[in-house]
Amino acid sequence: MNYRHAYHAGNFADVFKHAVLTRIVEYLKRKEAPFRVIDTHAGAGLYDLAGIEAARTGEWIGGAGRLMEAVLPQPAAGLLEPYLAVLRRHASDGRPTAYPGSPALVRALLRRQDRLSVFELQEQEHAALARLFAGDFQARVTRLDGWLVPGAHLPPKEKRGLVLIDPPFEMEGEFDRLRAALARGDRRWPGGMFCLWYPLKDGRAVAAFIAALKAAAIADLVRVEIDVRAPSDAGGLAGCGLVIKNPPFVLEAELAAFMPALVEVLAQGEGAAWRFERLTGE
Repeated sequence: MNYRHAYHAGNFADVFKHAVLTRIVEYLKRKEAPFRVIDTHAGAGLYDLAGIEAARTGEWIGGAGRLMEAVLPQPAAGLLEPYLAVLRRHASDGRPTAYPGSPALVRALLRRQDRLSVFELQEQEHAALARLFAGDFQARVTRLDGWLVPGAHLPPKEKRGLVLIDPPFEMEGEFDRLRAALARGDRRWPGGMFCLWYPLKDGRAVAAFIAALKAAAIADLVRVEIDVRAPSDAGGLAGCGLVIKNPPFVLEAELAAFMPALVEVLAQGEGAAWRFERLTGE
């Protein structure tokens, strides 16, 4: 696998995904009981925005860069504040210098009783994760193919938590793998929360994926998607989505409160929008 997220760190897709991820983690923190977050395709964890990869694309400028400069209305500002607070830890003079990927973001949000398990197969990325969390008793780093995690590492001993499945989508059949991973995870941990990321590039593949989820015997699934512009023949990622199993009961209302503001900040042209849909009943 050759995918390197450093080229895309902090772009609109990261901002959208991490804004939603933060709200889920904040919901889990409402109860005193500990929980575990499991990241199956963790990447390097923290990305230098002055590095060769991020500087070459500059995608973060239209994502995290815009968000940190924006004046957000309430209640969106309050809901996004926990996420923004983590971004500000990696900024200088209000400008981001590094971007926290999902592992670093989640770790910054955890309480003392909570735990993080991160999995990464790519050797260089795994080594970066190991350095990032060296000596951290709340974080466990494992070199493993993330697709094996739902069938072998669930449920966690905490019995509460979230599984983030965020594959690179550089191989054929990723939507099938995503659906199969959710099915395996649901069988082993039906009460767990799952969050699955996917790109909006191939309309037919996305439609087939959503149709298969609606037909599956997996309860309590919703999806939320964002477009930052209308798709074009020029290519490039114009939108992405998340499928969430067992979403927090407050999530739909929170999305309605902050997603319009987020779309306005991240928009790259006409056609910018967001949408929410319940796929299966509770």
